[in-house]
Amino acid sequence: MASAAGVDLSGWVENGNPNNNAGTWTVQGVNSDSVLQSRNGTPTVFFDDGPTGTGTNAQGTQLSGTISVGSSTDDDFIGFVLGYQPNEINSATADFWLIDWKRGQQSGQTAGLALSHVSGNLTSTDTGVNGPWWQHDAPVTEVQRAVNLGTTGYAQNRLYAFDLEFTQNLIEVKVDGIVELSYTAAMNGGTFSNGAFGFYNFSQERVTYAGITQQQAPSIPVPAALPLILSGLGAMGALRLRRRND
Repeated sequence: MASAAGVDLSGWVENGNPNNNAGTWTVQGVNSDSVLQSRNGTPTVFFDDGPTGTGTNAQGTQLSGTISVGSSTDDDFIGFVLGYQPNEINSATADFWLIDWKRGQQSGQTAGLALSHVSGNLTSTDTGVNGPWWQHDAPVTEVQRAVNLGTTGYAQNRLYAFDLEFTQNLIEVKVDGIVELSYTAAMNGGTFSNGAFGFYNFSQERVTYAGITQQQAPSIPVPAALPLILSGLGAMGALRLRRRND
């Protein structure tokens, strides 16, 4: 498996609901591998739009780094999106995956980390505490809560390490090296649609994603039989060469 490579976030872009610029994302770091989201606003996504502005396909890879929330009186949502397409947060036919983590229990939503399938019409969704982004109601449908952090909010001024694995058949989330979410295509009833990685905030400022790297997903290793096949082909070639020389 190839080693992790740093991700340059300077080409990533923001989408927001109901309008873009719902968040203020400031890329930081010498290698542009960190970003600060500083606005308390409506749902906002910061994602890899690709060199042509048509999005990227992240399936088969793992995104890693750290996430932290600076001192704040707020206690709302931080997280990620998977399989995201440009402006899908405002699409009438959305189909992507949302991983969000709420710090405190509030207005009918518990604290904790969860996975939701965002599928359907997002063009007129309510972005208040009674809307689907907050309550995890359709078209933002919660499908799984974290093993250990399902009812535990994040702490302020603490650095959390994360690993997001996204393949055609698996969505897996690790926090501080521990698997918290693991959702398979079999559970979903079909394979996951391709699309980009992205960061997500809703009603939460002072969020930093740092040291972002990407690599081949651990669940897609080089087939174990491949080295044996290659060595076998090499041996056959050597045998043919010896026969020709005899």
